Amino acid sequence: MNSDLSLLTLLKEASLVVQIVLLILLVASIVSWTYIFSKLGELRRAEIAAEQFEDRFWSGIDLSDLYKQLSNEEYETEGLENVFRAGFKEFARLRQQSGIAPDAIIEGAQRAMRIALSRELDQLDERLPFLATVGSTSPYIGLFGTVWGIMNSFRSLGNVKQATLAMVAPGISEALIATAMGLFAAIPAVITYNRFTTHIGRLSNRYETFSDEFISLLHRQVHAR
Repeated sequence: MNSDLSLLTLLKEASLVVQIVLLILLVASIVSWTYIFSKLGELRRAEIAAEQFEDRFWSGIDLSDLYKQLSNEEYETEGLENVFRAGFKEFARLRQQSGIAPDAIIEGAQRAMRIALSRELDQLDERLPFLATVGSTSPYIGLFGTVWGIMNSFRSLGNVKQATLAMVAPGISEALIATAMGLFAAIPAVITYNRFTTHIGRLSNRYETFSDEFISLLHRQVHAR
């Protein structure tokens, strides 16, 4: 390859606007990959924590004992553990009060679980809007840099009498780098955003299913009493 068309040379000789566009896309790509790896670990931990908690929950352990264990353990609870703790705490508090109807106790526990579930899902959704933004806007930012670079290339041709490919190629090449950089930032962001959204949807269904089953247990328990 001609040294005049090498990548570093093109970037160095690119116009200021194109360089700024490339810098923005590079920063967006780096931040996106940081969020991607962080979110991968977070979702994996949430999946493992849900499996482990469900094994403990359905092992036949007394719910009061399970609540005490979760409250006394040193690690910070997350996911289904927080949903269970919120629901059982409200259930135990209302059941100790006199004059409260069983249905009101169940409704209170269910309301507390919905709030905890909403907080857990909000935490899982954190940073996903940034990936969506990068995925949707990066190609347009790169296209802006390309259009600007091509405009400069053709404007420079107005000062010469005879245009050659050697004169046009560097300017067009540096302009197309912006489009390539925009796609480089957007494609991983779009793929991982869709994947994370699907994964969070499955976790949400799992949390909601557990909440319904737990409420059914509490309903039988309070009416049996």
